[in-house]
Amino acid sequence: MQMDESTLSPTARLFNLAGKIACVTGASSGLGRHAATFLAQNGVRVVGLSRRSEELIKWQLSVSGDTHIISADLSDRSALHDVAGEVTQAFGAPDILINAAGINTRQTADEVTREDWNMTMNLNLSAPFFLAQYFAGNMKINEWGRIINFASLQSFRAFPGGIAYGASKAAIAQLTRAMAEAWSPFGINANAIAPGFFKTELTSAVFDDPERAARNAAQTCIGRNGEYNDLDGPLQFLCSDASAYVTGQILCVDGGYTAK
Repeated sequence: MQMDESTLSPTARLFNLAGKIACVTGASSGLGRHAATFLAQNGVRVVGLSRRSEELIKWQLSVSGDTHIISADLSDRSALHDVAGEVTQAFGAPDILINAAGINTRQTADEVTREDWNMTMNLNLSAPFFLAQYFAGNMKINEWGRIINFASLQSFRAFPGGIAYGASKAAIAQLTRAMAEAWSPFGINANAIAPGFFKTELTSAVFDDPERAARNAAQTCIGRNGEYNDLDGPLQFLCSDASAYVTGQILCVDGGYTAK
């Protein structure tokens, strides 16, 4: 049931997400799953996309609210148009797109193959753009939309074994700015979240080494690695009317790692 906004305070109205429709990629695990769960718990109808159907089902069963799941390989660029069309059939065209799906092959420059490079760029870069391009049409009609891409610490600096991933995430930063330039005149704001070190499947190699994880925590201004609920405030802000005059920005949610 959609909340009656007239009963809300002006501040609550500013951050209210109830009744919105969101598409979240990478919803089966990690930060994408947390984002999908957070939105569903705040009254958003959420379509979760991921390649792994079993994990998507587990997510859907674990969360209350209106949700729909679609299993798809977003690294298959030729399938994106059909996937986007299927998303709109669930609850209607999404107001919010969160591009959280990603892959990091952790290969050195000498190890990267053409196949690994293409898979990384297709999933990390091409899928966010072509899904956004598809959904932007209806967002323009509604004169309201929010696109949140997931950037990275590697959008700003090089890490060992991260040449393909880092290139894709540096490109995400520029893609976000370019999306803002293209679509913000129509009420569509595009921003990115650049997480620090959070414990996910993608970062398991880091957190499996306690000394390495501790070193990363020590390099932040706050003195610890990220916890999932650290993303809640930024997500609510960037997905709501509270961010009406914020677009083309990369918000580092990293405890001050990039400030040191």
